[in-house]
Amino acid sequence: MAVFVALGAFLMTLAGGWAAHRVTDRRHLVLGLAGGLMLGVVGLELLPESLEAAGTEVYGVPAALALFVAGFLLAHLMEHLLVPRQAAHGGEEALGRSPEVGLTAAAAMVGHSAMDGVAIGAAFQVGGGMGAAVAVAVIAHDFADGFNTYTLTSVYGNTRRRVLAMLGADAVAPVAGAASTLLFTIPEPLLGGYLGLFGGALLYLAAAEILPEAHHAHPARSTLLCTVAGVLFIWLVVGTVH
Repeated sequence: MAVFVALGAFLMTLAGGWAAHRVTDRRHLVLGLAGGLMLGVVGLELLPESLEAAGTEVYGVPAALALFVAGFLLAHLMEHLLVPRQAAHGGEEALGRSPEVGLTAAAAMVGHSAMDGVAIGAAFQVGGGMGAAVAVAVIAHDFADGFNTYTLTSVYGNTRRRVLAMLGADAVAPVAGAASTLLFTIPEPLLGGYLGLFGGALLYLAAAEILPEAHHAHPARSTLLCTVAGVLFIWLVVGTVH
């Protein structure tokens, strides 16, 4: 089931790359919805489940919450060390840099997508409802991943063949990550900690990347409504499952 669901992430990544090539005027609505879905999954599903599964405390703080903060900081660090922010947003600073920089940044996106797939597989080990909620969040934000992978690679002057190769690798990565979880069962405390860590990283992507990008060119009320709709949809999913 996890691998089958991860195919949705594969298709959404390709859709994001296609949108980067075509650049439609409705992208801000998709990103606004994706940000809402991610926010809903983190607050309404990932955190409660990770707190219940992890159980232990570290210096008076639940281990899942400590790892949640660590995940947020890790995503922040990775963004500034490995992914040039200006390139992802089409900034002029990308001009004149070598193609290898774009390939390195895109490779970081591929690694991130593989961990998304692991998160889907780990969530399905908790239960079908948890897996479905995490899958919705991953599939939603993989549109932005595909968009940024295409942009990061092409804006640095790479050939079309390299651009498409990195986009393909980014699309396959979550499927491979989900498939890897079929080979082992994660112990419940470790699983809770991992979900907390992933939740922190997911919240960073929503708050620092997806939502600002959604409102950057189109600070419209419709974008905000899409975000709220994404949160409410996840609430409906969680309430139906439980």
